Amino acid sequence: METLKKNVKRLVLVIIGIVLASTLHAQSDLKVIENAFESSYAMETKGEYANAVSTLKAVYNETSYEINLRLGWLTYLSGLFTESTAYYQKAIKLKPYAIEAKFGYAYPASAMGNWDQVVTQYQEILKIDPQNTMANYRMGSIAYGKNDFTSAEKYLEKVVNLFPFDYDSNILFAWTNYKLGKLRESQVLFHKVLLIKPKDSSAMEGLGLIK
Repeated sequence: METLKKNVKRLVLVIIGIVLASTLHAQSDLKVIENAFESSYAMETKGEYANAVSTLKAVYNETSYEINLRLGWLTYLSGLFTESTAYYQKAIKLKPYAIEAKFGYAYPASAMGNWDQVVTQYQEILKIDPQNTMANYRMGSIAYGKNDFTSAEKYLEKVVNLFPFDYDSNILFAWTNYKLGKLRESQVLFHKVLLIKPKDSSAMEGLGLIK
């Protein structure tokens, strides 16, 4: 019985030792990753994007949302748009209900002119967060650029309702109404823009056309 107790004690000590060693190793790995992130921020500030990418690749873990997200941004800044979309796509798969990676994906996708992919990401964001002002504004802008003023009105109206005194959404909403032939509504909006930004040339041009 005494021998059994001693063996149990030894086993407990061994297990404790393994747990402590594993914990210390994990803490050490975490510190290395924290240092890599810190260095990448410093390099980004100095415009050393390639070095920042290399620093994070040295600690890369494909199951890390944070590392994939960060590499998506840094490779975008480096002009590596295809690689950037790949990192953002991994981040999206790791956290499908997060919207920041979807917004991130839109940057390299738009830089490559892949507007269908950009729209898809914004639509996915709006499924998760229907009132998201940035996604609604950008969808409105894209629709306006395609002369789809009816769709632009739908998206921009949400933004203006949430931010009634925002310049960008109001001026685009004013022009959208003008393009739809809603002259009274656009006139009111152009005048509101002049309250936000006095003597704004775009608003004054719109009012001039209405007169």
